Amino acid sequence: MTTLCWAEAMSAMIRSASMGNKPTRRVRQLRSPTMGTVLDRIVAAHREAAAADGRDLNELREQAMAAPPARKFRKGLGHYGITVIAEIKRRSPSKGDLAPDLDPAALAKAYEDAGASAISVLTENEFFGGSTDDLVAARAAVSIPVLRKDFTVDARDVCDARIMGADAVLLIVAALTDDELRQFHTLAAELGMAALVEIHDEAELGRAVLIHADLMGVNQRDLNTFEVDRTRAVRLARTIPSGVVKVAESGIDTAEDLVKLRDAGYAAALVGEHLVTAPEPGDALRRLRGVT
Repeated sequence: MTTLCWAEAMSAMIRSASMGNKPTRRVRQLRSPTMGTVLDRIVAAHREAAAADGRDLNELREQAMAAPPARKFRKGLGHYGITVIAEIKRRSPSKGDLAPDLDPAALAKAYEDAGASAISVLTENEFFGGSTDDLVAARAAVSIPVLRKDFTVDARDVCDARIMGADAVLLIVAALTDDELRQFHTLAAELGMAALVEIHDEAELGRAVLIHADLMGVNQRDLNTFEVDRTRAVRLARTIPSGVVKVAESGIDTAEDLVKLRDAGYAAALVGEHLVTAPEPGDALRRLRGVT
């Protein structure tokens, strides 16, 4: 079975896996404005779904271990200065629809042709409009590695990422306990995946250091308010230990932004909204990279 066919079969299994007679891991959107921050509501929805997930973790782990080898996510970051992880993102909770009708395979190929070092795919459905199918299609269209960007709250989520073909998984420090962060980081490594450990401030950086994270993403978007602080990545870069591969996320729109991040020691920048909302995302990526 080819890698693509294997990934399609496994992603179909993820979608149709059952808990009794109910489809598994369907996230119910929480709409009440009194339930805390946006991040609180998203994480609560995912934890609710995880608590109802009846799939056997050991079986999932075996399936993930049997998956074709992951592509090396960290290897291409930082070559020839700062590189770009280009994102496939249909919508956001703060801005609504961004590119709801995008073709993930065509967009991923356009990104690769324009010099992206990796692809990030939003697979979260209820709040971001993504899906497992988006990741499977995008990865099959390119030879560069792919990050599953989602709200990982359970070990099954890590296994699912590898089963659907992801080469890296996102771990948001603000959404996890210390034990979960350590467990999921270790599991990702055991499955051959990279783990992009996302932080927002010094306290979260300290927690990431405790698990010896060697790939950290600094998200300049506050996931509680969804406001962007374009100085955050440069400010936090000074306190991230040497040897850690640094990735800046959000609020990156110009070639000048990339230069500032490169000078601050970042190996890569993860860019989504600026690219998916452009008339020609590939051309937008070339301009961002300073390539005409």
